[in-house]
Amino acid sequence: MQVDKTTLTDLSIFLNDEEQSVFHHFNFTQTNGGREYFKYILGNPLDSVKAIQDAQLTIQALMQVHEKWPLDLITNGTIMMIEKFYETAIDPYPKQPDIVTSAIYKILHSSDYSITKYTITHAISFLKGMRQILNLIDAEKKSAQLQIWYDQIEHFVEKPILKEIEKIDKDEKLSPKEILYYGNYLRSHFKRSIFDLIDIFCKLDAYMSMAIACKKYGFVFPSIEDSAQPFVNAKGLYHLLLPTPVAYDINLNKTENFIFLTGANMGGKSTYIKAIGLSVYLAHVGMGVPAKNMQLSLFDGLLSNIQVEDNIFKGQSYFYNEVQRIKKTIEKISDGKNWFILIDELFKGTNIQDAMKCSTAVIEGLIKMKHSLFVLSTHLYEIGEGLKQYPNIQFRYFETNMSEEKIEFSYHIKEGISNDRIGYLILKREGVTKLLEDL
Repeated sequence: MQVDKTTLTDLSIFLNDEEQSVFHHFNFTQTNGGREYFKYILGNPLDSVKAIQDAQLTIQALMQVHEKWPLDLITNGTIMMIEKFYETAIDPYPKQPDIVTSAIYKILHSSDYSITKYTITHAISFLKGMRQILNLIDAEKKSAQLQIWYDQIEHFVEKPILKEIEKIDKDEKLSPKEILYYGNYLRSHFKRSIFDLIDIFCKLDAYMSMAIACKKYGFVFPSIEDSAQPFVNAKGLYHLLLPTPVAYDINLNKTENFIFLTGANMGGKSTYIKAIGLSVYLAHVGMGVPAKNMQLSLFDGLLSNIQVEDNIFKGQSYFYNEVQRIKKTIEKISDGKNWFILIDELFKGTNIQDAMKCSTAVIEGLIKMKHSLFVLSTHLYEIGEGLKQYPNIQFRYFETNMSEEKIEFSYHIKEGISNDRIGYLILKREGVTKLLEDL
């Protein structure tokens, strides 16, 4: 599924303030390599139902075994020590180490001997951990990807000398001869293989992070199909980053492919749009989603128009950048493929008359595209009446209760068009009008 950097930012997948990002909330990786691979997975949604379903199977299998994962045997420090061993220049070992030559090497090359000894200890832990992973995966229904990793791990660890190393107790004291013998094998004959094993473990670490996140947050795995007509049907969907979210039901399909969303500022429009977009996005990564259940089609792309900014360095106004974003969106989705489009508060950067005219023109153009789904919010309630002639538009709004200058947001969505005007009430409630009167 195609996605751009703007959309990744709009949906908070990655943010400069990382602690506010989806990546941060899902990152339970234990290794540097796992973290980087998880970032790659999360930034590259899949483009086939088969790949998505296989990712789902991988995550579901790992959810079953994560409590038995060998975190005590394979740590980030273990991997870093092994990598350092191969990066460090070490004087050659004796070709046929015996008691005498090993003792001499230990004395004359003490630092090289020490790093070799320390690495052997970590290699023992690493190989034991990979054996444990092999056994854990073997007990589960394997996805195609897990089967590939299983076969690769088995191929590497079944070598006789590695089985020999693997059987060594971590507290067992090895002789200098044994240390140099195993060190020579690891350094001269197993470098490429052990880096391949580390790569596999880091990829498993990334998928395990996704498995932990799905289990911790109680996500469900959506049903996804390769459909000629796009659709999204979800029950109890909510925004995963909110501490006390409100759940929504969403039904977009070929006959009703456009949601026209209104409501007061702070009423929940942006959260609603991001919640839908984020769940569609996560579904295409292969993850579970924050909902009771969800069915959707495979999308060719997802684009958002939520946090447009001006560019003072290029002399570009907010409105100009809004127009450019809409232009690029239309150019992309005119390819006849299935797209999911999110637009929040269209044309905020111009006067109300211009904004109404521009918004109506854009909406009347977008609704012609039957191979895309749209969720669009606006503060321009007035244009809603003229759009009721189009049967494929769903009109939804967030209700605001106002009484005696008190404003309450229910964050529940209803059918229809809002006509709430609360800007002045907020200005008054916050004491701004009083400050102005007292000037």
